[in-house]
Amino acid sequence: MENPFVFGTATFDEWFTDRETETHRLLANFQNGINTMIISPRRWGKTSLVLKASSLAKNKDLKIVNMDIFSCRSEVDFYQLFAVEIIKQTSNKWEEWANNTKQFLISLRPKITFGADPMNDFSISLDFSNKQLNEDILNLPQKIASEKKIKIVVCIDEFQQITEFNNSISFQKRLRSFWQLQKDVSYCLYGSKKHLMSELFSKQSLPFYKFGDLIFLQKIDTADWIPYIQSRFAHTRKSISGNLAESICQIVDNHSSYVQQLAWLVWVRTERTTTEQDLEEALNDLLNQNSMLYYNYLENLTAYQINFLIAITDGVHHEFSKKGIIAKYNLGTSSNIARIKKSLEQKELIDIYPKKITINDPVFQLWLRKNVFNVLKT
Repeated sequence: MENPFVFGTATFDEWFTDRETETHRLLANFQNGINTMIISPRRWGKTSLVLKASSLAKNKDLKIVNMDIFSCRSEVDFYQLFAVEIIKQTSNKWEEWANNTKQFLISLRPKITFGADPMNDFSISLDFSNKQLNEDILNLPQKIASEKKIKIVVCIDEFQQITEFNNSISFQKRLRSFWQLQKDVSYCLYGSKKHLMSELFSKQSLPFYKFGDLIFLQKIDTADWIPYIQSRFAHTRKSISGNLAESICQIVDNHSSYVQQLAWLVWVRTERTTTEQDLEEALNDLLNQNSMLYYNYLENLTAYQINFLIAITDGVHHEFSKKGIIAKYNLGTSSNIARIKKSLEQKELIDIYPKKITINDPVFQLWLRKNVFNVLKT
């Protein structure tokens, strides 16, 4: 029996739910050559959305290239991966890959290596001493698009990784200077670190400011989750009431990955029809599974930072600098608040909105309430 719920990885086909508005918008951008930047907290479904739109957009006149640059630690790593994926995903067979590599990257003296499975195991070694490297690599999609008379969309996951490169601002300027002039190529840029992605695309002083259509991904509504959860249970001849399906969503604050994971844990315990006890046991299991991770979080935090998280858990979401809040939760001084917020955001433990600060992992917040907040109150 196939798994009725998928979490921890991109979802496809019947496991992909809702996102109709975002899918339509992204598909339109792909088809009309509009650059797109997607921002949201991690595990809200960015990758699944991009892959969904990619599958709908692909045709003989439009090629979609998907790559993940998380492993890139330098410009050289980026150029290497960029070249390989552009060649590989715009070619139909390995002979064409080899010919395109020699044709479009000839000045970089490419060395081509094929593994046991040439259709999937393929690498290019380039001569990075060549000063024309930047132009040839970054213009590669446009060269291929012009030669083949097609349109290309390049989708880059974990794009915030470029902020870790040496001379990152210069590199960003170089990328934009080439990419903004390519008439047959558009780009979809997204990543898992919300605060870094927001800065890249929203800060006026940075090169990618107003690069294209900026999409702030929202949570999937409970009204869309409920029929999805019920249908996945029914698909395996089990049933869950609308109320219990709604409870799954509310417990994890409609966090996409956790909705799928908690629903899975409930499904595992359900014989025929889900009970309240099934849900309670599943939630305890979810908390226990993540317990070691959350203890590690706390070990790397100061007392003030932990107290700040406790305040959020207790319902405080703004006005942390008020004397009463500082005193109640032992946050130090008002000047300390900004440092606490910045540090917790960089550690990806909180999300900061104009009028609200939240813990971005709803299960971590539940765990804090059970294991830290309630203990301190007793």
